[in-house]
Amino acid sequence: MTEIILMSDPKVAAVPVQECGERLVDVRRDSPLLVDERKWQDSAGAFAHLREGVLDRLLKAQEQLPQGIKLLFVEGYRPPSLQRHYFDKYAAQLRADHPEWSAEHVRSAASRYVSPPEIAPHSAGAAVDLTLADADGRELDMGTRMNATPEESMGACYMHADNISGEARSRRDILSTALTAVGLVNYPTEWWHWSYGDRYWALMTGTEAAHYGPKELGWPQAS
Repeated sequence: MTEIILMSDPKVAAVPVQECGERLVDVRRDSPLLVDERKWQDSAGAFAHLREGVLDRLLKAQEQLPQGIKLLFVEGYRPPSLQRHYFDKYAAQLRADHPEWSAEHVRSAASRYVSPPEIAPHSAGAAVDLTLADADGRELDMGTRMNATPEESMGACYMHADNISGEARSRRDILSTALTAVGLVNYPTEWWHWSYGDRYWALMTGTEAAHYGPKELGWPQAS
């Protein structure tokens, strides 16, 4: 299996950012995408935002899916403070479970599931967590629940895991084919996580610099 480059790899942080100033848009208002309700308790609606270029690519990917299958959007933008909270919480859990691990090992292991805040694609509005649904909007089985940890899923959350059913593998292939065709890249430890324009994307595609860097929701946007 091809070696996986984790978000904690120094090569990711070394990618420069040339912020293009592209605006964040609300997928609930600015697109026909099917939006899952599990994040709607976020009163600010941050989760529903994406960079405009990422949303455009998702809409093109939607058009390439087989009839009767839809993209189901779950989460896009994530404020840097929330990203830090998620990372620190998971890292603390790993430290408690593995007191023999070094700080660097904990950071690397945590980055399989939560990106280090300083380079997080979600905090740049560049990443989306999504899955597939049927024509009636019912979530399809992709082999694990979304956001399953490597520990609880025995690694089945990895995109190319071999401990999932043939049906789930076929659906992951459908998702991958559509999103790859429009320029998004997958984070291989999470089948649901895809991004465009961030540092990880730039490294994976050989692009000189990322287009999007971490921002706060409501930052001054180009017109």
